[in-house]
Amino acid sequence: MVFTYYGHSCFCVSVGGKNILFDPFITPNELAKDIDIDAIKADYIFLSHGHFDHMTDTALIAQKTGAKVIASWELYNWCLEIGISNSQPLNPGGKWEFEFGTVHCVLAQHSSSLPDGRYAGTACGFVLVTKEGSFYYSGDTALSIDMKLISRYGALNFGVFPVGGALTMEPEDVIELASWLNIQQVVGVHYDTFGFIRIDHECTLQKFKAANVNLILLPVGACMLMTQEGTNKSQEQLTGESSS
Repeated sequence: MVFTYYGHSCFCVSVGGKNILFDPFITPNELAKDIDIDAIKADYIFLSHGHFDHMTDTALIAQKTGAKVIASWELYNWCLEIGISNSQPLNPGGKWEFEFGTVHCVLAQHSSSLPDGRYAGTACGFVLVTKEGSFYYSGDTALSIDMKLISRYGALNFGVFPVGGALTMEPEDVIELASWLNIQQVVGVHYDTFGFIRIDHECTLQKFKAANVNLILLPVGACMLMTQEGTNKSQEQLTGESSS
């Protein structure tokens, strides 16, 4: 499976011939100014919660690509309100079988509201189980003992977790979560976009290294091949192979 990072908590996983986009927040993000949003491919868009920095570009991308939007009941109804009829509700505790694999919706400990202040349902994360590997995207969340239950869904090849702190888990909590779930690879998201979630990259990387967890901080726009063996290849390696 190929992982592409679009900045903040927005990323795409290409698996089973489908492009699965998470939490689209690109056009207002200065760190993603070089991303051509019109070139983004998406068959599905998953929303973890209703905050603006996780859904601003949902309508734009959904209308351009025809992607189906998957979100909590309240966000599903918001989609219908703004004219996104190709959408489907999925709340924590639920799962759904898609062409690319199974998605389990899990609880996230976080607030959730629409930009106009309306309640946007329960914040959530997603566990994707596919033939090409499995991963857990926690969404914005605090560390919770309930996360130990994620192990019921089987071995995870990597986790996608916020590392910026302040509004979400601190790096030390992410390391603890990785230990609980026996995850050796973590792709960091939700950092540097705003002043209060800027991180010292070298210091943060060293914390994970000391705990024997490989933290991956991808440049915005970079992609990486994630394999079931836990290895990965950089954007440069992928580009080189595709041109050979």
